[in-house]
Amino acid sequence: MPLSHDHIRTTIETYLARHPHERVQLGGLLDALDPPTDIADRSTFTGHVTCCAIVVDQLGRVLHVRHLASGKVLAPDGHTEPEDESLAGAALRELHEDTGIPPQAVAPWPGYETVPFDIDIQDIDAHPGKGEPGHRHVDLRYLFRLHTATEGPVVLREDEVAGIEWRPMDRVTSPSLREKLLKLTPQAEPETANASALIHNDRGEYLLHLRDYFPGRIWEPGMWSLLGGGREPQDATLEHTVRRELAEEAGLDIADLTPFGTEYASDDAGTSVPIAVYAGRWNGDPRELRLTEGVMLAWFAPDDLHRLRIAPTTSDLVRRHAASRPVDASCAASPGGTPSIDDRRPASPHGAVLNVIGVHLYLERPDGTVLLGLRHPDSAFAPSTWHVLAGHCEQESAITCLIREAREEAGLQIQAQDVELVHVVHHIDRAGDQPRMGLFFHARTWAGEPELREPDKCTQWKFWDPAALPDDLVPYTRVAIEGIRAGRPYSETGWA
Repeated sequence: MPLSHDHIRTTIETYLARHPHERVQLGGLLDALDPPTDIADRSTFTGHVTCCAIVVDQLGRVLHVRHLASGKVLAPDGHTEPEDESLAGAALRELHEDTGIPPQAVAPWPGYETVPFDIDIQDIDAHPGKGEPGHRHVDLRYLFRLHTATEGPVVLREDEVAGIEWRPMDRVTSPSLREKLLKLTPQAEPETANASALIHNDRGEYLLHLRDYFPGRIWEPGMWSLLGGGREPQDATLEHTVRRELAEEAGLDIADLTPFGTEYASDDAGTSVPIAVYAGRWNGDPRELRLTEGVMLAWFAPDDLHRLRIAPTTSDLVRRHAASRPVDASCAASPGGTPSIDDRRPASPHGAVLNVIGVHLYLERPDGTVLLGLRHPDSAFAPSTWHVLAGHCEQESAITCLIREAREEAGLQIQAQDVELVHVVHHIDRAGDQPRMGLFFHARTWAGEPELREPDKCTQWKFWDPAALPDDLVPYTRVAIEGIRAGRPYSETGWA
């Protein structure tokens, strides 16, 4: 399958995030990714991508090959092919074809597992004999370290390569590459290279793996994590690593995996370990998978990660990916074309469907007005919409959660003895989504005036007449306030 434009675009955007000063020079690449242009096709003579392997040995020298046709001494590079599964994989293939060095003989330089070390645009002369006009190469250069134990004969591509040369970094041919290499901090050879899978579904949820609780025997015991593991000798690339781990740990085969980024975790010795992360989409039921390691697999929405025992780097990675893609309103369809309730229901232990517990503050002044907050326009839930002060219940009692949220969000001081439950609303956004139980508590007394303690979540606080509530109010909040005023203890919304 040819390399997708999404893969190329994500790769270039990630690179530009590290090198924003190059956006002016390379920004046109993103425009070139728009249809019908195929920047991965070598016949696109307005410009197309090539991939290059920058290999550094234990002496800090960089591998170059001498090309027969041009006489130029360059790092191994070439065009992408339809069978290439990733851009980094294409660079490794070119390395092997030019020099005979197998992919297993090198490891990605830590921090550059899925991100090019350098991108350069090169003007290529016309080649009338091949019917090729002058055009441009967008050369994506991936950085690798040669394993210490690597030995064996060099097998050159006889029709294109005359020989190889190991050059000191200050004699590297490309100016942009040379500049970056000379600034590179020497790093020890990593013992292993690691890869993980960031698997998401069409509901915007992410598949997480609960590890066994064996302290000292496994990494991050008892924590939720991504599926994945360490590279083994038979893995040609880190994508092969993550695919093998998915098959071994859960019997999973994801059709399309795209490099997304790098996560940094700390091992037992406190050393920062880079993990290449590949993103892929899957809409199955985790309960039907054959899990061979860990306790369980389950889907979680990004907004629910704070309730889990999960590494901050993993949580940030999920949230960053969620922010980079729109949530598909459609779900995996059943054979008849209509989304199946069973297909869309989040998996949970023993077949039960877990309900999210939300705690809400019904704060009423003596004049009868009720406190509402206007949610931030960038909020994942109900942007630019009014809502009561609320939060998800973590590993704590509901009243403790209410007191904490009131202090953190608005600077209000509430005592447990001054709180009473006044309404419960059991709600769901649409059939098949994860159900939620909203607990509304009335604070009889409190200390302080509402402050904007979390302006990234709430842009203003205001007391409203409950008989004239704003039109842009969270629907289930309106139902709850109407129920409280009518003296009803319970409501349901969304189930029909």
